[in-house]
Amino acid sequence: MAKVLIYGAGSIGSFFGYLLSEVVVGDGGKEENRTPIVENVALLGRRGHIGKIREKGLEVALTEGDIPLSIRFRYTFADLDELARSEFVPEVVVVTVKTPSLTAIAKEIKESGLLANKLSDAWFVLLMNGMGNRERFDLPDDRIFEGITSIGVVFSGEGGIELKGRGKTVFEAEIGEDLKEFLEVRLSEKGFVAEFAVDFRAQQWMKLFANAVINPITALTREKNGIVLSEHLAGVVETIVGECVAVAEKEGQKFDEREVLKFVRNVAKETSANTSSMLQDVLRGRWTEIDSINGYIFDIAAKHDTKVLANEMLCGLVKAIETRETKVAASDRLPRNVKVKG
Repeated sequence: MAKVLIYGAGSIGSFFGYLLSEVVVGDGGKEENRTPIVENVALLGRRGHIGKIREKGLEVALTEGDIPLSIRFRYTFADLDELARSEFVPEVVVVTVKTPSLTAIAKEIKESGLLANKLSDAWFVLLMNGMGNRERFDLPDDRIFEGITSIGVVFSGEGGIELKGRGKTVFEAEIGEDLKEFLEVRLSEKGFVAEFAVDFRAQQWMKLFANAVINPITALTREKNGIVLSEHLAGVVETIVGECVAVAEKEGQKFDEREVLKFVRNVAKETSANTSSMLQDVLRGRWTEIDSINGYIFDIAAKHDTKVLANEMLCGLVKAIETRETKVAASDRLPRNVKVKG
């Protein structure tokens, strides 16, 4: 049973804490009255969220209207110092923070000294939106893998999360066989799909295409994903997709623009009632992942001396509405400069 640290236990991170957990029966009298406790997964997240989980357990609502599951974790941390003082030794660290935090996280992990002891043999799995994340996470590359997920989760309050959309989670095929088996078994046990893609880079691009359209449009209009299907935005969507596909081709990834457009519209249709992660960030006054989505498209285009005016405009507009003061001033967060995903 692999020991997993969820680094950045926001909404999606906490949900993966649930997905990867193996519950054991704790002490407390008759077996039916004992409290289930998770020992193989530890959560590291914002102090307020972690405090509520310590107090009442993590509440996971899988179906709207049903009574949420309540899951207690033996190990929960609000910072790396608490991890260092604990008995928990992770074999896998699943990183689910916001992409702008990756550089700061890598720096803090290195400065903590944990790479020489508790994390000396740990694998790191980056599970988040956007591209260029491996480059931002400045740790030994041979210990880093990436994944993407289409599962939709939102906060229902401190210590609580709610599943909003089911979808598959895709990891790099190069991930170790033991870890691959662990991930596949844990997700399938709870009714979710884990895939291991040889063409992971292509799948990352497809996810980026959808994110580059849906996330900024919903953040700017403050509407759910279905707004992307508006006839008034048809030309805008086509332009964004066209720019993204052209940039991908510059990087050696060739896609059929019509098929990509069909895919993006299908994602918007299937998730029409969902609130995108970028809109959630804007509404909470948090940093968004725009730099690793449309900003990534803009940066790669610039490298190839290509103009992507629609993506540049979307990136600028979203960055203009990010509330810097709220994010910088927030004290109830991960250790220094770390933004939790979700």
